[in-house]
Amino acid sequence: MPNERLRDAILRNGLTPVVVAEKIGVDAKTVERWITQDRTPYPRHRHAIAAIVREDVPYLWPDAVTPEKASQIGQSEMIQLYSRRSSVPYDLWRRLIERATKRIDVLAYAGLFLLEQDPRLVDVLRQKGIDGVPVNILLGDPASAAIERRSVEESAPGVMAAKIRQVQHSYNRLDGAPGVKVLYHDTTLYNSIYRFDDEMLVNMHVLGFPAPHAPVMHLRKLNGGDLFRTYSDSFDRVLDVSKPRQGDEVAA
Repeated sequence: MPNERLRDAILRNGLTPVVVAEKIGVDAKTVERWITQDRTPYPRHRHAIAAIVREDVPYLWPDAVTPEKASQIGQSEMIQLYSRRSSVPYDLWRRLIERATKRIDVLAYAGLFLLEQDPRLVDVLRQKGIDGVPVNILLGDPASAAIERRSVEESAPGVMAAKIRQVQHSYNRLDGAPGVKVLYHDTTLYNSIYRFDDEMLVNMHVLGFPAPHAPVMHLRKLNGGDLFRTYSDSFDRVLDVSKPRQGDEVAA
């Protein structure tokens, strides 16, 4: 069977097999065979093509990377492990946000600390949206059972909902900003996820410990790895079930 994913990725980027062949230094007929006969290129060619068409190697060639190899690559995706979120340097958060050019994703219950450590954050996010960077902010629904359960687990009933309502006042300023979405979810979070292009900070949730005292992984996406993709897919699943706050849909 032909490799339709590869064919589509090449065409979607305005390329042809001949152009791809020239870019990676192979014969055009070789690229045609990779497409029409679903032959698997050598690893160096797989990575080169994936970079050209801006897709992941496992997406283009699902059987090319074994689970064992993906796990090995995944280990290299971890740049740093912080024992607690409060140890993550503020400069790192600022650098990741300011340098993002493809996407900014935030999945948390409240994420109040982001606003506390940078009062300019809302203005920065608005400008990112204007500049064409999609921004997705997923907050917990303050009326959901998952939010109150988290507060009780931290021995502070009602506190989490109060934090969410506090950040709502700031994020309300993003209403109408192009490319910026602020949505709400009622899922049980096992991690808070902060993605900036191909880098990510994952704040683990630990029963009985507030998020600032829980570990954080700093990840950078590598082609063929499965660790970054695991959390990226998790974000997308929550995004699929998140909704505007009550009243937004009617107003729209």
